[in-house]
Amino acid sequence: MSLTKEQVKYVAKLANLPLSEDEEETFAKQLSKIIEYIDQLNKVDTKGIAPTYNISMNKNITREDIPSKSLTQEEALSNSSNKKDGFFVTKGVFNEG
Repeated sequence: MSLTKEQVKYVAKLANLPLSEDEEETFAKQLSKIIEYIDQLNKVDTKGIAPTYNISMNKNITREDIPSKSLTQEEALSNSSNKKDGFFVTKGVFNEG
């Protein structure tokens, strides 16, 4: 399946991505190749092949949730160069305007 520039423009518009003429042509070619590859994969006979959800075969690799001693607020702030009223002080994240 080959994508047209119009289809690429439509998808770019849905994703709110401004594309130049060169990018539309480039992406049309690249996306067409990706779709052709997927079509090729869809033709492979996978009957009798079990689905693989976990390639490492590990079952439960998370640790047990066991409560342990935590740092006190004073210990957590001990290496901070900038603190106020028991909290870390950082640069502002949001600009008001």
